[in-house]
Amino acid sequence: MTATTAETRSTSTGHPQRWLILGVICLAQLTVLLDNTVLNVAIPSLTRDLGASSSDIQWMINAYSLVQSGLLLTAGSSADRYGRKKMLAAGLALFGIGSLVAALAQSSAQLIAARAGMGIGGALLITTTLAVVVQIFDDAERVKAIGLWATVNSLGFAVGPLIGGFMLNHFWWGSIFLINIPVAVVGLIAVLKLVPESKNPQGDRPDLLGALLSTVGMASVVYAIISGPAHGWTSAQVVVAAAVGIVVLAAFAWWELRIPYPMLDMHFFRNQKFIGAVAGAILVAFGMGGSLFLLTQHLQFVLGYEPLEAGLRTAPLAVTVVLLNVLGLGARLLKRTSTPVTIATGMTLLSGGLVLIALLGGHDYLGMLAGLVVMGAGIAIAMPAMANAIMSAIPPEKAGVGAGVNGTLAEFGNGLGVAVLGAVLNSRFLALVSASAASLPAALAAAKGPAEKARITDAFASGLETSQLVGAAAVLAGGILAAVLLKRAERAEEAERTEPAELSDPVKTA
Repeated sequence: MTATTAETRSTSTGHPQRWLILGVICLAQLTVLLDNTVLNVAIPSLTRDLGASSSDIQWMINAYSLVQSGLLLTAGSSADRYGRKKMLAAGLALFGIGSLVAALAQSSAQLIAARAGMGIGGALLITTTLAVVVQIFDDAERVKAIGLWATVNSLGFAVGPLIGGFMLNHFWWGSIFLINIPVAVVGLIAVLKLVPESKNPQGDRPDLLGALLSTVGMASVVYAIISGPAHGWTSAQVVVAAAVGIVVLAAFAWWELRIPYPMLDMHFFRNQKFIGAVAGAILVAFGMGGSLFLLTQHLQFVLGYEPLEAGLRTAPLAVTVVLLNVLGLGARLLKRTSTPVTIATGMTLLSGGLVLIALLGGHDYLGMLAGLVVMGAGIAIAMPAMANAIMSAIPPEKAGVGAGVNGTLAEFGNGLGVAVLGAVLNSRFLALVSASAASLPAALAAAKGPAEKARITDAFASGLETSQLVGAAAVLAGGILAAVLLKRAERAEEAERTEPAELSDPVKTA
């Protein structure tokens, strides 16, 4: 009997403490995902206390998400081979240590390095939590359990600013990392005591070179995007970084095609269903991650809210996503229509929410609120359909890789959204104010009189409008592309199903 068969049989009735384990896993998962957005509301504090520039701030955020996205597939493969419980425990330990180092950082460089270390732990946690959920629940309860796990995913991305705002109102900026430590300790104890070990010794070997190439490639491309507004898009620094990123990512694709155990099977990209779902998943994370990064700054610098107030005012996005996920709106729409229609509907709503924020949210929170609610509805509708499309486009024996792909796309899209939309905002802002202004706080500090401060905040609001419109266009285009490709894939599958029947029909054959 193979390890995989034994595993399947052993979990057919579910683990007796499965719901308690799910609660522990969701808590650990929530902490990891909070760190994708919790730093957003600390930007003013980091700018003041560490002297961080706009580029530093973006790297503090991107160092975490890019390292995580680069290692997700390798982390999943390692967990399958060496043991999911071991990798989950290692992830919690690394995440807790990284959080402590981040809280005690004395410079931007130290904080960026600590965030990268946290990203390694986060990669192990994200992949192994889903693997354990699949392991401990039987077929009858697995869909419900994964649904709750997915709801925590959505909640984590949007609630970060709220948690961060609360901590910053009472403590210094390092406290947003210290809160991770007790969760990591409790989670580690619970995992060691409750979670059963499982592994597949015949599983794919970890692709360490692939992980290195993908991480370096993505980091180089994002570095070019971040540096563009400050150094010029044709400067040697930007052009070299972009070229390195493109060459390294091409080398990653070449390597993955040659090795017997690739981190990402590039042949998946021949499948239109997979490509459509991939495009949609990246752009949903792109729109949500980039938008939240910019909105938390806008709420504080332009509209004048305190960190906690800013966090509370982004919460409607999280509330909408969680409420509609719990109600199963996306699943019901998928059942009544089709995957292409559901994804197109969700991404159109997400795009519409970004447009509302751009046109109505510059100086008025009510306009921003309307946009956040519409965005939340779009995310709740599109995300379940896209996850289902990705998993169904990948062979069942590669289900673990499918989970890794899903997590990688979310992390990469989030980091790319912060980089691209942040770069668009900075370009517009610097075009309207002095090019020597490194950031909005620096420009406001140097401003002479209320009139000049008003001109600077207006410039930032204009940059926000431009960036959100760019994000809306990208999301809408991605939704249309995903729907078209998925529709073509469905027609091809239908043709394959009907062709054998037609050939075997004696009347049609005659």
